[in-house]
Amino acid sequence: MLDKITGTVKEAGGIILSAHNRESAVTAKEGKKNFVTKFDVAVQDFLFKELAKAFPEAEFVGEESENDFGSKALRFIIDPIDGTTNFMQDYRCSCISVALCEGNDIIAGVVYNPYTDEIFSAEKGKGAYLNGVKIKVSSRPLSDGLALFGTSPYHPENTDETFALLRRVFDFSRDIRRSGSAAYDICMIACGRCEVFFEKALQPWDIAAGTLILKEAGGVALNYEGNEISFSCPNDVVFANPEAYKEFITLL
Repeated sequence: MLDKITGTVKEAGGIILSAHNRESAVTAKEGKKNFVTKFDVAVQDFLFKELAKAFPEAEFVGEESENDFGSKALRFIIDPIDGTTNFMQDYRCSCISVALCEGNDIIAGVVYNPYTDEIFSAEKGKGAYLNGVKIKVSSRPLSDGLALFGTSPYHPENTDETFALLRRVFDFSRDIRRSGSAAYDICMIACGRCEVFFEKALQPWDIAAGTLILKEAGGVALNYEGNEISFSCPNDVVFANPEAYKEFITLL
């Protein structure tokens, strides 16, 4: 199952790498600083078509489509280009994120950064991997580690709260980073490069695959209230190793 998904996602990465005239292919979506390019649509269409061949019984939820989050059926949750603004400006940190779910239960996840050729993957109960090598979260506390964050750019009403928390995290931690791709940041926690990632109002397609990868790597994936993440609505999320999570929640 995971091999079929991984192979298809890597093929889709070629669409991103071969893209040109990115900014001329941009359309504004609802919400501040929210964009889609023709390449987002092309990657999603490719994934829907090719994955349907291997999983004909599956339904599809994608960022660039009409979605039914209430379905209990086997379904893919897909972000074709997580980090569209990065992609538009050739910042070269954008990922394809694909999760396979049964209800609210993620059973497989793949996140692929075609620019670095890093493919993170997990199947429920079988561990998490980076390019076929098993990974795990670090044991560093947040006080000795790096914190990653997102700015909820589509939701300016969250800006003051986000940056007030960020200041507390910055003062407490070794330093902070922002990549512009939530899916990639979650995987940075999973492979032990960083300790915490947090952001408000993330959509299911931003985090579904990364959630499984992080959990299979021994990490914690919860909302700001300390509850399990829902894949039927936006979430305020914290992804961390267990030690860093204990410290982070004291800063909320």
